Amino acid sequence: MHKSKLAGFIIDCRTDDLHGASAFWSGALGMERRGLDGSEGENYVRLLDAQHGLHVEVQKVGHDSRLHLDIETDDVEAEVRRLEGLGAKPVKQIRSWWVMEAPTGQRFCVVRAQSPDFERLAKRWD
Repeated sequence: MHKSKLAGFIIDCRTDDLHGASAFWSGALGMERRGLDGSEGENYVRLLDAQHGLHVEVQKVGHDSRLHLDIETDDVEAEVRRLEGLGAKPVKQIRSWWVMEAPTGQRFCVVRAQSPDFERLAKRWD
């Protein structure tokens, strides 16, 4: 048994100006920006979503700009296997999470549970 739920959205930006990209998305979505500590701050800016409680980040990437979602889980490997059973393909493991590809080509990530409401809102998979 494990649990999972939508964590939020990552706005992938192919840019040399992460500050400018995050300023645009902050203004467009009406969300306050919050820099991340250390080396993570070079590639990610968090947008605070007080309204919905979703994890939203602007991320500097080397591939084409796109939007992807994150699924959070209390068991990354079990969730990857569950999604493979639905037709997804694992693309690459990065640190503790997996980049996956849906049968229709969209990329998404499976990440460790971090949201404070995870236990209450996550779907249980037996």
